[in-house]
Order: sequence, then structure tokens, then C-alpha cells
Amino acid sequence: MKPDQFERQPRAEAPAIPHAEPVAISHVDANDAANPLKRFLKLLGPGLITGASDDDPSGIGTYSVAGAALGFATLWTAIVTLPLMAVVQFLCAKIALVSGRGLAGVLRIHYRREILYPAVLCLIVANTINAGTDIGAIAAGINLIVPIPAGLLIVPIALTIVAFQIWGSYRWIASIFKWLTLSLFAYIGAAFLANPDWGQVLLATFIPQVRFDHEYLLTLVAILGTTISPYLFFWEASQEIEEEVSNGLETVSQRKGATETELNQAKWDTLIGMFFCNIVFYFVILASAATLHASGKTDIRSATDAAQASVRSQVVLPQYYLL
Repeated sequence: MKPDQFERQPRAEAPAIPHAEPVAISHVDANDAANPLKRFLKLLGPGLITGASDDDPSGIGTYSVAGAALGFATLWTAIVTLPLMAVVQFLCAKIALVSGRGLAGVLRIHYRREILYPAVLCLIVANTINAGTDIGAIAAGINLIVPIPAGLLIVPIALTIVAFQIWGSYRWIASIFKWLTLSLFAYIGAAFLANPDWGQVLLATFIPQVRFDHEYLLTLVAILGTTISPYLFFWEASQEIEEEVSNGLETVSQRKGATETELNQAKWDTLIGMFFCNIVFYFVILASAATLHASGKTDIRSATDAAQASVRSQVVLPQYYLL
């Protein structure tokens, strides 16, 4: 069979409820279909990238603060939040695949403007604040390596990101994002190099420590807020649509409907992505607890403070904590 026969043809009237197998998937060729590893890597897409993006600079800052301030006490949250994240993100992916639209488009069709506009406005405000925080954190991270004031780096970083989105192709950007996920393994390595007390780690992981003091409750809210973020819902759905468009399904009528195979692929992609996200955030808390908290550095307020404290105390943490 020729590779071009694997190109998925637009579906004229795809069913809203999946009931048939897809004709083919455009990014899987004959050679990839025979290689289990390549099939697995091709499976990873929006779900993996969305999960990795949840470990953004603001998220890393929150997790490092939690580990430094409370030690191993919040490790259990990685287990509790995993099913919550996986279910919500898969629902977002499923909505996009079945409707052929992003979340905002679905809201526009099914809800009145009185509900749509405030929801989208809140999203814009939250996303703007989150993006600003991340850009500032990236600038602070670069400042740790290059002695350039962080304030001078914010505008160039923002313009560079916008330029990539305007002039870069979707496939190229998605490929870069996939490779960048590998950098997050540094946190896992840092946690093992810190030589924590694994007995205490396992105890804190599987037996939640419930406290009602202000610092503990505030940290729990921060972890939930940065882990289950609203922008991820829209990101997941929008990237599923971008995947469809890059495969030649440019109109809503062509994209509308999904097969059981497509939904199953999206489910595994999402599960793997959310599992990867939580593994990383678990080990960020673990590394910070085993180093900063253990050495008395409990007054951390950001990932920048964590990186600087790790340098001063000569503890083992990734020096590109924010990148």
C-alpha cells in the first residue's frame, strides 16, 4: 500500500456520535505503522503538550514554594489531582473532536451572549495574567545565567513568542514543544540526586497530611489552581482542532464527528500527558523539600528564589529552574 493512501480524506457528514473506524491518519505512514515505538510517539500530541505546558514557570514556582515551605506534606496532591485533570482534559479534547470547534465556538453555539462574553472575558484576563507571570519568570531565569536585568528581557521574550506563533508552522511549533518536554526530566533527576528519606516520601505520598493552618490551606489552593488551569481546557481543544486542520480538515463540516479510534487515541494521549505533568510536579515538590526545606530555606516565594537559594546553599536543583 502506498504511503499516500494513508492520507485521511475529509468526512462529508461525519457522525456526531462515533461509530466507525477512520479511513486513515495523515501523520502515520506505512513504515510508522509497523514500528510500535513510532506509533507510540505519533500518538503523543495535544495531550502531552498540554500536560507539559501545565508545568510552566508559574507552576514550577508554586510547587517549589510548596516543597520548600511544607516539605513532603503536599506530595499526595499529585495523586489526587491526576484523575481530575485527566477527566476534564479528555472531555475538552472530546468536545473538540466531536464538534469540530474549540471550546469558545461550542460556547457560542449553545449558550447566550450573557454567558459567553463574561466566560471568554474571564479567560482572557486569566490568560493574560498567567502569560505575563510566565514571561516574567522566563526573564528572571535568563537573568540567572546572563547578567541582563529581567525587566529589559520581558519585551524581547514576548515579541519572540509572538513571532514564533505568527510565522512558525503548527507542525514545527508542536514538534519543538514535544522535544522541550524532555527538559522537564531534570526535575526528576534532581529529586533522586537529593537523596531524600524515601520512607518519609512514601508515607507523605500515600497518607495525606491534612492540616487547617493558613499556610497549608493556601498552598493547597495554589496547587489546585496552577494544576487545573482554565487556559489548559481551551489549549487542549484548540490544539485538537489545529491537528485536524494540519491534516487537511479545514472546515467545521469536515472536522465534525469522531470515530472510536480517534477518541481512544485522544484518551491515551491525554492520560499520558496528564500523568507526565503530575510526575514532574511531584518531583519538583520532592526536590525542593529534600533540599531547600531540609536546609532551612523555607521562605521561598518563587522559582527564582528557589534557584538562587540552591546556588547559595549548594544544593542540587536544576539551574534552569524557569526555562
